[in-house]
Amino acid sequence: MRRMNLKPAWLLLLFISAAVWSVPIDRNEAEQDQKQEAQEENMDTGLYYDRYLREVIEVLETDPHFREKLQTANTEDIKNGRLSKELDLVGHHVRTRLDELKRQEVSRLRMLLKAKLDSANTQSLQMDHASLLKQFEHLDPHNQNTFEAKDLELLISTATKDLENYDAERHEEFKRYEMLKEHERREYLKGLDQEKREKEEKRLQELKEKHRQHPKVNAPGSVAQLREVWEETDGLDPKEFNPKTFFKLHDTNEDGVLDEQELEALFTKELEKVYDPKNEEDDMMEMEEERLRMREHVMKNVDLNKDRLVSLEEFLKSTEKKEFSNPKEWETLDAKPLYTEEELQRFEAELRDKEEELKRKAETLRQEQELLRERGKALEAQKREYQQAVLEMSQRQKQQQEAGNGQPPAGLNGQLQFQPQTHKPEEIKVPAEAQNNLPAEPPQNLPIHT
Repeated sequence: MRRMNLKPAWLLLLFISAAVWSVPIDRNEAEQDQKQEAQEENMDTGLYYDRYLREVIEVLETDPHFREKLQTANTEDIKNGRLSKELDLVGHHVRTRLDELKRQEVSRLRMLLKAKLDSANTQSLQMDHASLLKQFEHLDPHNQNTFEAKDLELLISTATKDLENYDAERHEEFKRYEMLKEHERREYLKGLDQEKREKEEKRLQELKEKHRQHPKVNAPGSVAQLREVWEETDGLDPKEFNPKTFFKLHDTNEDGVLDEQELEALFTKELEKVYDPKNEEDDMMEMEEERLRMREHVMKNVDLNKDRLVSLEEFLKSTEKKEFSNPKEWETLDAKPLYTEEELQRFEAELRDKEEELKRKAETLRQEQELLRERGKALEAQKREYQQAVLEMSQRQKQQQEAGNGQPPAGLNGQLQFQPQTHKPEEIKVPAEAQNNLPAEPPQNLPIHT
């Protein structure tokens, strides 16, 4: 399963982060550059228009007026589009660069759509035009030359919506991964005889039970879970646990908030209780799903303004809740099934349909390959005939030239070729009784009988 790298997650957080990074700090310049490079590497949202998104932000940051508004803007100002109206006040060189970026993005989308349409025509498939037009949702397609306030508003709203749907899509993707595992397990067992099948089923069940026999997992974000990190990861005395100090220790980029990746790093000790890459029964894909479930749980209970960041104020408020000291027991993925038997059957039917479609395509390709092979043979035969005809024509021309020069025609290897005479001279008839009296030299004026 492909995991999206969200730091920070939403477009609005990308704007906020840009403002935070712009604040001068008293730190070694080399260390600051390294940290900024590391932050930029982690900014990929996973959106197909991520590069365009980041380039627009970088250009807007170069304008002092917009940068000042960005630093004073709150989350709602960014989400509701009020910040977009400030675009009319940015410098001419900034607008020119934004116009250029938009034209490049439109050109990229045109090439993308053309490739999809060409592929559909080649495979004789119906393309969903609504899906194609959706590619343009992050910009105004009716104005393809200039970057306006509407483009910035669309970019913010589309990115926010796309990233809000990310978790739901990830859960669905992981469910399909688990169903595929079960499908492959069943198909594998079908191929065994009864004795081997029973033995293998027993072995697999033992592995499943072994995986379930893990230590208790603390609820993510609870005092027990945080104290464990404080003691085992930070190496501090658990009796001296201090939430404010803990927050500052794990705000690794010192931006004043805990983002999603910083939160997920807190769950490593809990995950190690359940998953070990050396064990056959432990699936590392499931470990990552478990980590993301823990992050979602904390965000749901701690992130009060739903900006997918945990501020110090939000973090300290969460420690005052009853759930912080007395949380519900955390249920790992193996506690309950992720799908029903009906869902698995529908998934397997979908797999069969796709397999049949692939078989049909493979047969079509095989037939096309065979046709091309036959055409290739025919073309090769025509080529040989043409080469032979050219050779024979060349030989005849050469023979005609040699005949015109009074030379005997040449053979295939260039030797002179003497042709036998095709007409015999007429015979001289001599009476039989005179043949015995012929002189040694025949007379010169002997009459010829016809």
